[in-house]
Amino acid sequence: MVTVVLAWLGVLAVCVAAVLFGQTARGAPRRRRRSAAGRIGLFLSLSGPWLAVLGGAAAGALTGSWLLAAAGAAAGVVVVSVVGFSLAPH
Repeated sequence: MVTVVLAWLGVLAVCVAAVLFGQTARGAPRRRRRSAAGRIGLFLSLSGPWLAVLGGAAAGALTGSWLLAAAGAAAGVVVVSVVGFSLAPH
């Protein structure tokens, strides 16, 4: 039980770090209107990590495997934030 709680606290820490990392994409100086890829990248950078955590929590609730769901959620947060940042670099 303690391992699962610590794993989910780690997922939340990774998520907060990813959202703060995604703020750099939003803080870019405005030069012109963003392209479609830029808007999708901005959405993924800011909201994607939270959606990955919610997806991991839903998977844990459905399967009952909370530790595996936490690992998947952490990996999902990292992948979503990197993809979002690569689509909307500053």
